[in-house]
Amino acid sequence: MKTTAICFSVAPMMDWTDRHCRAFLRCFSPRVLLYTEMITAAAILRGDRERLLRFSLQEQPVALQLGGSEPGDLAIAARAGEDAGYSEINLNCGCPSDRVSSGAFGACLMEEPQTVADCVAAMRAAVRVPVTVKLRIGVVNRHRDASLDATAAMQRFDEADFERLVAFTQHIVEAGCQGLTVHARKAVLGGLSPHDNRTVPPLRFDVVQRLREHFPAVPLSVNGGIRDCAAGVAALQWSDSVMIGREAYHRPYLLAELQQALYPEDGFVVPTPAEVLARMADYAVGELTRGERLSNITRHMLGLVSHVPGARDYRRLMAEGARSRGAGVELLARAARLLGEGQAVESNLPSIGE
Repeated sequence: MKTTAICFSVAPMMDWTDRHCRAFLRCFSPRVLLYTEMITAAAILRGDRERLLRFSLQEQPVALQLGGSEPGDLAIAARAGEDAGYSEINLNCGCPSDRVSSGAFGACLMEEPQTVADCVAAMRAAVRVPVTVKLRIGVVNRHRDASLDATAAMQRFDEADFERLVAFTQHIVEAGCQGLTVHARKAVLGGLSPHDNRTVPPLRFDVVQRLREHFPAVPLSVNGGIRDCAAGVAALQWSDSVMIGREAYHRPYLLAELQQALYPEDGFVVPTPAEVLARMADYAVGELTRGERLSNITRHMLGLVSHVPGARDYRRLMAEGARSRGAGVELLARAARLLGEGQAVESNLPSIGE
């Protein structure tokens, strides 16, 4: 197994990996690299920069994923991310959604290697933290050719496909890309939903492994279909890192399993659900004081327990109870009581008012 400082990460996921989600996931591993949702460079330049880039120190290590295709804008956004304290800047060249493609970023950029190279070079010149790129192994573009047989194209991966992948990668590496995260599927632009793009195109780890052999000096993380600890450890026999997506969100204890398997020297003790709830209660106190809604925090915590007594009631309370008028941190103590572990959370709260 290759040894790197960070061997696994949680993927950037729109509407999911916000700062509250990242604070929750950090409970399960001190080592895992967490990514923000994709934030467009334009939003950072023209929007509420402080709100968009805000995160807590307990989230670190955390990387900022940017969307965009204008080198100058991305350079400014990357610098803002570095100034905010992010440990890595990642450019999204993998998202296949129509909304993202219409904004001239995401997977459609894989058809514009020189543009991406210019963006990478501009960001590298602007920051000192690593600049990385997230990509797919290829693109099937039905927006450009509506008559294209997308099913056949997504199933096929021939030498011409591989040459295009190598050429794209060569462009961005020569421009200064310091790390590759490769989703081991083609992206289908037009005709497949984002969900289907994560599941329908076949996984081709063999392609990513072959790409790794072409660029042995560039750190590479493989993404796609890794749903258990054994699969993650197996992929690390040839990749530098593995990126976990929705499985980490729905089953966050997977991160604890990977933490213990990959870093036994850390002596990490897997937290109980009560300990996680206590930590999140402490986090929620500060957030509610600043005007945050409890439901914005608890919506990310539904995967804490499953298939145990009280799990269904726990999920209902976290999903529905947190939206009740006046819901406060005491709800987390109620949630722990449903699991038979209320005292540990209550003792950690500044006050409990039922």
